[in-house]
Amino acid sequence: MGKIILRLDRVMADRKISLKELSERVGVSNVNLSKMKTGRISAIRFSTLEAICEALSCQPGDILEYDPALESGGEEE
Repeated sequence: MGKIILRLDRVMADRKISLKELSERVGVSNVNLSKMKTGRISAIRFSTLEAICEALSCQPGDILEYDPALESGGEEE
C-alpha cells in the first residue's frame, strides 16, 4: 500500500509565506500546521485543506502526493 506525502513545506516556500502568516490566514494553530509541514498527521479536514488552498492559491494536489512505492507507516526519504 502506498503513502500520502504532504508537500505543504514546498508550497509555502514557493509562496514565501511563513508558518505564522499561514496560521493567521487559515485559522489553524502553528503547532497543527507544523505537524502538517513535517507530515506528522494522519488526517486533515476538508475545510482546513480548502482554507490552506485558498490562502496559498493552490490546488489540493499541490499539497498532497500519493506514492504507491512507499510503505504505509514508513519514513519518507
